[in-house]
Amino acid sequence: MKGARVPAEDLDEGSSAWLHRLGTAGAERRAAERDLHARLVRIALAETRRRAASTPVTGPELDDVAHQAAGDAMLAILAKLADFRGESRFITWAYRFVILEVSAKLGRHYWRNPPVALDAGQWQRLPDRFGIDLARHAEATGILAEVRRVVDEELTAHQRRIFVAVVVDQIPRDALVAGLGLQKNAIYKVIFDARRKIRRALVAKGYLEESGWSGDE
Repeated sequence: MKGARVPAEDLDEGSSAWLHRLGTAGAERRAAERDLHARLVRIALAETRRRAASTPVTGPELDDVAHQAAGDAMLAILAKLADFRGESRFITWAYRFVILEVSAKLGRHYWRNPPVALDAGQWQRLPDRFGIDLARHAEATGILAEVRRVVDEELTAHQRRIFVAVVVDQIPRDALVAGLGLQKNAIYKVIFDARRKIRRALVAKGYLEESGWSGDE
């Protein structure tokens, strides 16, 4: 159930100001929309740049994604002003719309041209994603080889695709939901099953103890 709406008189000053300005008409409303859009663009640009290392989108195209996300978030926010319940600051509420739009748009770009295979750097990062410090293992080469064998041979194509996106490339789950049309629970299940296969293989080879790995978390 949704929480009760915070009474207008109890809203923080900033939220009250945004709602008042966006609820008027004419020049004041247009000025408020310009100010809000500029804020959303800054948020979107910061978010796309934060995720730049894990997306194939680069340069001007990445900035274009940010501007598209801000524009679409703006439309969604204006359409749902009546749904703002005052449980957080207005800008915090609006921020969520931008993040979801960025995730959705980067997800669609990612799945148009997903990586075909892991490069050497990705393979090297993979054990670290599970908290395995190869520098502290004399069997580092063996661990890496076994992880690679499991990913290549034991994961299904679907598991491998999701696993690489989430664990290696750290694509946000919201982006996968948008790009693949999957439920979040389905993505969690795929990741859990893939991690469990890798864990079992490393335990069987003697690289890990039965209770000495946090990869199922």
